[in-house]
Amino acid sequence: MNIRAVIFDLGGVLLEWSPLALYKKHFPALTEAEIRAFLEEVNFLAWNLEQDKGRPFTEGVAALSARFPHRAALIRAYHEHWLDCIPGPIEGTAQILYELGGNGLKRAALTNFSAEKLALVRPRFAFFDWFDVMIVSGEVGMVKPDPDIYHLTLERLACQAQECVFIDDSLANVETARQLGFHAVHFQSPQQLRAALQAWRLLQQ
Repeated sequence: MNIRAVIFDLGGVLLEWSPLALYKKHFPALTEAEIRAFLEEVNFLAWNLEQDKGRPFTEGVAALSARFPHRAALIRAYHEHWLDCIPGPIEGTAQILYELGGNGLKRAALTNFSAEKLALVRPRFAFFDWFDVMIVSGEVGMVKPDPDIYHLTLERLACQAQECVFIDDSLANVETARQLGFHAVHFQSPQQLRAALQAWRLLQQ
């Protein structure tokens, strides 16, 4: 393998992301089952993806609140207290990202992320400064698993797909990467990722 770049997802790979944590903090009277019922009722993941595509949060909150006025306080809270859904970094993955920089490999982020929320979280974690390239869906108006955002990443890295390892916790995103010719890891844990990279001789045993 002639690997020149390793591409990381952010949420679920380098950053913990938990809407449940946010709602448990700000609505302690709600049970976890009630929070999950709310998220399902409003189709939270599909709604959040529109912000990842670039829609301003104020517009997204207004649109969803109009459809679910009885849930307006919960919807608004996700916007107003968004940082509380990021409990912290996934330390083991951040260490791997650091080590790869010493091996002469390009390091990239390819993430479905609201640009306005990324601006809030980026100053809090040093590892953002380690990336050679960052492709943020909210900045480019495309989201994974659209093949175009993978092609844009390759263009900015000046690499071919077969020269890259792609890491994501979403199986759909990983499957698209593999179809495009990337080597890919469906992220489960830092330990699993480290073993895969060691097998490819990108990290020392």
